Amino acid sequence: MLKRILSTLALALAVTSVSAQESVWKTHCGTPTGQDKFPIYSYKELPAFEKSDPAQWKGVKGITAFWGDKDFRYPATYSPAGLKSVPVAKVLKGWRGERVFAQAVISSAVEAKDVEYVISDLKGSAAVIPASCIEAGFLRYVMTDEIGPTGNGCNARPDHSAYDSSMVADCVDPYLKSMDMGAMQTQGLWLTCWIPQDVPAGTYRGTVTIKSAGKTVRTLKLDVVAQKEVLPLPKDWSFHLDLWQNPFAVARYYQVPVWSKDHLEAMRPIMERLAKAGQKVITTSITHHPWHSQTEDPFESMITWTKKVDGTWEYGFDVFDMWVEFMMSCGIDQQINCYSMAPWKLSFLYLDQATYSLKEISTAPGEATYELLWTDFLKAFAKHLREKGWLGKTAIAMDERPMDVMKQIISVIKKADPGFKIALAGNYYEEIDKDVDDYCIVVPDKFPEGVVDRRRSEGKFSTYYTCCQPGKPNTFTCSDPAESREIGLLVANLNADGYLRWAYNSWPLEPLLDSRFRSWAAGDTYLVYPGNRTSIRFEHLIEGIQEYEKLKSLK
Repeated sequence: MLKRILSTLALALAVTSVSAQESVWKTHCGTPTGQDKFPIYSYKELPAFEKSDPAQWKGVKGITAFWGDKDFRYPATYSPAGLKSVPVAKVLKGWRGERVFAQAVISSAVEAKDVEYVISDLKGSAAVIPASCIEAGFLRYVMTDEIGPTGNGCNARPDHSAYDSSMVADCVDPYLKSMDMGAMQTQGLWLTCWIPQDVPAGTYRGTVTIKSAGKTVRTLKLDVVAQKEVLPLPKDWSFHLDLWQNPFAVARYYQVPVWSKDHLEAMRPIMERLAKAGQKVITTSITHHPWHSQTEDPFESMITWTKKVDGTWEYGFDVFDMWVEFMMSCGIDQQINCYSMAPWKLSFLYLDQATYSLKEISTAPGEATYELLWTDFLKAFAKHLREKGWLGKTAIAMDERPMDVMKQIISVIKKADPGFKIALAGNYYEEIDKDVDDYCIVVPDKFPEGVVDRRRSEGKFSTYYTCCQPGKPNTFTCSDPAESREIGLLVANLNADGYLRWAYNSWPLEPLLDSRFRSWAAGDTYLVYPGNRTSIRFEHLIEGIQEYEKLKSLK
């Protein structure tokens, strides 16, 4: 009976959410006609509102292709007329086990039909890097805005017209195998080559052939130099990567029941991609809306809190266990962060068995009711985690909470069960340093001199995060792509252990079309796209993490 009631309540919440999204959709401007609301494999971009200048294309004939700059987002209006030379050969160097990156550019002065690419195997003197080691896709254009007048992306922006908007190349689309190009149009093609760990060091040569209507436009030469050094597999990287996952966004976008088999199947490739970036942490929500519905798809509690008729508490861990086990099966298994004992709205939702209804308790750290409520839960939670063998890797996690609140929460955790770890993303407070196992502070703040080394010797992590600030470096869709790579180098320069970003896939309403959101600079809420599409931002972030690992290895 209880499970049936919970299912009914969950369905009611889901229907309300979908209805709200439907209303937003109907008032949304610019969606291409004849397109599904939530396209996954094939879709039409928003129409471009910038037109090419014929004067800039003067002298450009037919269709051509060349190797471009991977750090540059080529506009669809970009003209190659000013190029002194057209690079047709590219040499990429990397350690064995490393991913290396390139961007090819196709420009056409005339209409071109069925433009496609063919990537060959890369052949060496003693071995071959198969074409299957190269992930490639046309770069798709998405709506972005600007950082804003404050110099960071923290401005709420319910009226997008107040911020300059444009179309930028960001999404790497492996499903679009051929495309038609209009006259005076440029199109980027992204390539990520993962050099196998076990190939002999040496040069591997291949080609990227660009065709139109079945005829070869240009054959670009590609050499990959596998160096003698070997980069460990991502699961063995020391970089402590913590990109928060949002399973509820996937359920909404794929239009599948949350926690169903279809939901898990939709998430698997997306989360396996995250594991291959070296992700260490599983994001879990142990309370209802820990961030007060700040995202398009709020985080529901993965644990059911039930107040029984006799006044005692009972907790259901089935969904929590399912999610953690699923993420571990995807290759992410080193830490479990549980949000939050300090949600932004200090109200805790539970099922009241006496009335078979959802109720809320409003209480704050420092109050007797809060301590009683959380002590009971934490003891039951710790018992369950010990049975699962997970307590040693589980952290009760908070973000951007003041020191006095953190002191009170830490006291409750330690009294309930000292076996819990504690994680905090926020300001650095020396007074609680000793109690925080995973401490993350925002760029450009810095840990005091010697703190990171001392914490590392104690087996604790000290990391940095970006959110809507700083303006640079960051991972917005309006950011220069190289800024994402700079993050790994910045972490290395600061002698820190890793990086946190609050949103791996908290998608806005139409992430494939429009990366803007009602709050913060565009792209702040996600790094990858539906359909398990990567982005040039995410690929550059991986590049920076690899640089961190290489520097640490060389030291």
